[in-house]
Amino acid sequence: MPRTHPVAVTGLGLVTPAGIGEQPTWQGLLASRTTAARDPVLAGLPVDISCQVPDFDAHRLIGRHLAWRLDRAGAMAVLAARHATADAGLSPAEWDAARVGVVIGTGTASMERYDAEYAKLGAGRPLAVSPLAVTRSVPNMPAAEIALDLTARGPNFAVSTACASGTTALGVARDLLRAGTCDIVLAGGTESARCRMAAACFHRMGALSRRLGQPAAASRPFDADRDGFVLAEGAAVLVLERPEHARARGARPRAYVAGYGASCDAHHFAAPDPEGRGAAAALRAALRDAGLDPADIGHVNAHGTGTRLNDQAECEALRSVFTAPPPVTSLKGALGHAMGAAGAIEAAVTVLGLQHGTVPPTANLDRQDPDIDLDIVTKVPRTVAPTAAVSTSFAFGGQNAALVLQAA
Repeated sequence: MPRTHPVAVTGLGLVTPAGIGEQPTWQGLLASRTTAARDPVLAGLPVDISCQVPDFDAHRLIGRHLAWRLDRAGAMAVLAARHATADAGLSPAEWDAARVGVVIGTGTASMERYDAEYAKLGAGRPLAVSPLAVTRSVPNMPAAEIALDLTARGPNFAVSTACASGTTALGVARDLLRAGTCDIVLAGGTESARCRMAAACFHRMGALSRRLGQPAAASRPFDADRDGFVLAEGAAVLVLERPEHARARGARPRAYVAGYGASCDAHHFAAPDPEGRGAAAALRAALRDAGLDPADIGHVNAHGTGTRLNDQAECEALRSVFTAPPPVTSLKGALGHAMGAAGAIEAAVTVLGLQHGTVPPTANLDRQDPDIDLDIVTKVPRTVAPTAAVSTSFAFGGQNAALVLQAA
């Protein structure tokens, strides 16, 4: 296969239920530490479990002046972008702002305060509705707030492909760099799915785990006893650069985005194609784009939600693409499902896995479903050759996205 030009990952920022920053997240995943717990925000609902970012005080972490106008999704995105920029050794005061883009994926951005605002409207008090309700919640605002905070004047937009949004954002950012439109793109995803409306809707769809008596064990990707996913929140931002730009400023890439592929099942509005054909098409497209063969892939960071349909469909996709699928992990057993942020978080962790030659285990996988014929990493981390890896995301609407990440 012909090799195309990869783009460099020179920095990353992580805000997850395992902690704020790269190290708490990585160490928590290596220890297979689960984060799901009963959530007071969801109290009184049929399912009140979530994975919450600990100690997230936006006033302290990003400053009171900015925090007052942002919901959690926006604040987490700004914090992750600051961490990623610092990690890349970049100074917004010195960069060519017109050549710096921002692409952030999100499912809904934020519905955090809409309950209270709709209650005001329903009570006949329209003048009490906050004028910030729109700018706190519309999907483009996390990207816009990052640009405002860091002075990035290049292309700036959101992508929304439901639970594939973070992965899609990285693919779009890669395209901006390959086209020469930007020198640097801050790309990733953010979401706070700890919302009463979201929890009620997903419960009614039968998508959430109902393991209320054992919340820490509720998220169980690929396990025979899995019964749904756990709502979560988080953000991840990666700094992507044209390799020649990174070299010119003496930056050392942490990894490369070598390939990206996307597809649509066109099968069902919510359920995946049971044969995984669309997912497999995205995987094959990403491998072609990277100029790699399936045998070149050292591990897969799976979408792995812990729902029966998704896990089985993903297994079918991987079995169809890989003659002998490489080791597979899912982070959602530990971190829950951060929806539009999940793909970006998983891509960032895949970068860490390539750097350390280590695949973190899938938490809560006690008894693998016998129909899931894959080599799932569980209990303890797995040492692998740091060559290339795949990170996958699949979403409602049948939208599929896959990234091939390559060791630096």
